[in-house]
Amino acid sequence: MTIQNPITALPQLAGRPFVSDGGLETWLVFHEGIDLRDFAAFELMTKPDGRATLERWYRRHAAIAATHGAGFIFETPTWRANRDWGAGLGYDRAALRAINTDSVRFLHRLRDDLAAETGIQGVVSGCIGPRGDGYIPGDRMTSAEAAAYHSAQVEAFASAGADMVSAMTLSYVAEAAGIAHAATAAGIPCALSFTVETDGRLPSGEALRDAIEAVDAETAGVVAYYMINCAHPTHFAETLGEEGAWKNRIRGIRANASRMSHAELEASETLDDGDPEDLGARYKDLHALLPALAVVGGCCGTDHRHVEAVARACLTG
Repeated sequence: MTIQNPITALPQLAGRPFVSDGGLETWLVFHEGIDLRDFAAFELMTKPDGRATLERWYRRHAAIAATHGAGFIFETPTWRANRDWGAGLGYDRAALRAINTDSVRFLHRLRDDLAAETGIQGVVSGCIGPRGDGYIPGDRMTSAEAAAYHSAQVEAFASAGADMVSAMTLSYVAEAAGIAHAATAAGIPCALSFTVETDGRLPSGEALRDAIEAVDAETAGVVAYYMINCAHPTHFAETLGEEGAWKNRIRGIRANASRMSHAELEASETLDDGDPEDLGARYKDLHALLPALAVVGGCCGTDHRHVEAVARACLTG
């Protein structure tokens, strides 16, 4: 009997382009007027009207993917649903496990509905956020400590039947490697997404190339692929001009709409949603630098307008 490798089984690694959603949290706050505590979109899962809002969000973005003949990544709204952030919001470990599990099942049902309606191919991904702020590394863990910390969320996603896990807005190598170790232990593929500052380096000061190569070296290359998120293309395009096999490991981009630095974004009380068409053009330029690019979407400040512009620029022959 032949056993299929769970990483190579991911359809976004088989040559078909995939679209992900935009910046869910900024859309909820600035467009829907929802007061998200600590940017915790997962709390919407606890209310019928919140679930309806989330379904509307996913359906709108999945429709963009369907229009362009692409698959769609259904990313759970659980970026803040880990132990420390959850505890600060009053959720114990059992409550967090229930929310993480329910989020996967919610998106499984939605994926099945949309597959029946449109024939779209969907991947359900359990979204993991950093233990800390995301923009500031703060108190850093060792990779072993990070594996132990994130294992509860990873295991919840795996047991609920997620196709993969995606860790977003990672700011230093050890936490990324720890999440990869936790995913390996749980038997689920993972994608790791680093954020960078305006100089193209991680908030920890590590170069993007060095970070990817360091994680691959420690984990024997088990990461399905890497991504870049929560930074504008102008912050990292020059970095991607450097040649090397490491660039083939980057298969996803979820960029910010704004050119602001992380510090400027944190201080801003208004939304800078940039120019969707310009963002789409910049993604097209990034595609030329990243031959393996397979997943495109957005991060802070982006919504369906930006994702549509990106999909049109990258997926229209």
